[in-house]
Amino acid sequence: MKIAYHKNFNKAFLKLPAKQQDTIKKPIAVFLNNPYDPQLKNHALHGDQKNKRVIAAGGDLRIVFEEQNNYKVVMFYRVGTHSQVY
Repeated sequence: MKIAYHKNFNKAFLKLPAKQQDTIKKPIAVFLNNPYDPQLKNHALHGDQKNKRVIAAGGDLRIVFEEQNNYKVVMFYRVGTHSQVY
């Protein structure tokens, strides 16, 4: 699996406190090993974001992404709290 990071993801990630940045690294490692690991709560979004999915990234943090070719390529679009990414 190849993960690409959208500029909006990078921008939001850098705005997070250092502790939250560290918190996000573990779920990303789990995601690389198994994108459907139950602790990630990987699920599809609806409405205007129907082509995107989201995973839990620790506490109230979420990562919004889009997968292609059965998870061969994944683009992380946004990161932040539940209310920030929805």
